[in-house]
Amino acid sequence: MTDLPEAAFPQAVLFDMDGTLVDSEIVWDTGIEELAEILGGALDPAVRARMVGTNEDASVVMLLESLGIPLTEAPHRQTWLRTRMKELFAQGVAWKPGARELLLECRAAGIPTALVTSTPRELADLIIGHVGPDNFDLTICGDEVDHRKPDPDPYLTAAAKLGVDVERSVALEDSVSGVASALASGAVTIAIPSEVELPADLDVLRLDSLDGIDLAYLRTLG
Repeated sequence: MTDLPEAAFPQAVLFDMDGTLVDSEIVWDTGIEELAEILGGALDPAVRARMVGTNEDASVVMLLESLGIPLTEAPHRQTWLRTRMKELFAQGVAWKPGARELLLECRAAGIPTALVTSTPRELADLIIGHVGPDNFDLTICGDEVDHRKPDPDPYLTAAAKLGVDVERSVALEDSVSGVASALASGAVTIAIPSEVELPADLDVLRLDSLDGIDLAYLRTLG
């Protein structure tokens, strides 16, 4: 439970990982493109755009469908992609502009922080190790909730475990499914589109980058 006053805002800051906190979508590009080549095809950019914000199992299914390959291949190819992504993530990932600074400012101010990702724990821990596990009070991974994004369950779970009011918390997201999850949870949601554009009719606060975004700005949203 947090000791922040009930009226404080934000009571917590909830960070998506891929494409929001770290520039890992470009690493996913490499792994999925390699898999497409192994399968004798090429990754369609439109298909790749639909993968953003999901998870590697769903991405493999989308890839197989786009290449006309039977889905009976999915388990084997999902295992290959998981192994390859572990190799790639072990090499490290870059922070998204402004993300590290905002995260560290929240920590210094004593505001609870959580990482809320669709990535499974086995892969997420490789990235968390690079960005610093001590920078988060809590990490929620895609294989640790009953319903993944775009369901609100990941953000509701994070808020409940932190002991904060999700509607008095800020969620930072980049993808359609992630933004949908955060909005549905009731969190004050900021979208920072990364790999794909968000629908024009999606009613959410948008920023071009987290560069220059600080705690003082987040407090204006309360």
